[in-house]
Amino acid sequence: MTLPDHHLTQGERRLRAFHPHWKRLIGPLAALVLIVVASGVGIWFVPGDWQYAAYGRIAIAVIAVLLLTIWSFVPYLQWKNTGYVLTTHRFTISTGVLNKSTDEIPLTKVNSVSSDQSFAERILGCGTLTVESASDQGQLALRDIPQIQDVRADLFRAVEDVSDGDVDGK
Repeated sequence: MTLPDHHLTQGERRLRAFHPHWKRLIGPLAALVLIVVASGVGIWFVPGDWQYAAYGRIAIAVIAVLLLTIWSFVPYLQWKNTGYVLTTHRFTISTGVLNKSTDEIPLTKVNSVSSDQSFAERILGCGTLTVESASDQGQLALRDIPQIQDVRADLFRAVEDVSDGDVDGK
């Protein structure tokens, strides 16, 4: 996903790799449906006997493609190119489509791990994961984490294993 195996250090294992929760795609999907339907209706209602009918249909199609790019395609790419990787040594957050940004938090620097869920997020099984570290970043809040309780437990377990010196999880 976002951390290739050849970037892992010796003895480091990947525990979990995931994207943000799929709920981030609800808005872009709704925009996709609305834009396609609206542009189809717009093209359908352009009078065929109008002198500039072809130009009108082309204009509607161009506007639809631009709106689809901005409201559907770009958010999908942002979701697809945001990844989280938890290994036995670090927690990596990678974001960006054209420009890539990667933040790594060594598990030895993690002070606390907490989660927060609204009622809707509890139903969907996602939430906000807050990782407090002794690094320059301080407190990092990661929104829309899927299977939040499992991720929190895995992260907490990995932090405990590192602090106990049991990095291999044996």
